[in-house]
Amino acid sequence: QVQLVESGGGLVQAGGSLRLSCVASGRTFSKYAMGWFRQAPGKERNFIAAISWSGGSTNYVDPVKGRFTISRDSAKNTLYLQMNSLKPEDTAVYYCAGSNDMSAYSGDFGYWGQGTQVTVSS
Repeated sequence: QVQLVESGGGLVQAGGSLRLSCVASGRTFSKYAMGWFRQAPGKERNFIAAISWSGGSTNYVDPVKGRFTISRDSAKNTLYLQMNSLKPEDTAVYYCAGSNDMSAYSGDFGYWGQGTQVTVSS
């Protein structure tokens, strides 16, 4: 059974930082790309970042470029999202996702975590 478990969310002031983690089990995720999505209140879930199976390639949406960094430790089956210079508009539930492809650009995500809340106060 595939399982993705996120942690690290919380309440932070604008300009602060948080580091999200996602531990994967039940599948050899080191062979596949992984990503992060977020869903703000009343909005759709949107892609924000992905990393290739090797960690050698990353893909970000413009609103988080230069502020967020996605990384992975395949030995620990763990995905990370370092979030710096947080803004109130970053407030959302953040989801870890597992891809069915090796590329950070395929968009073929089929596995999801339960989400972790990030709230940024102004």
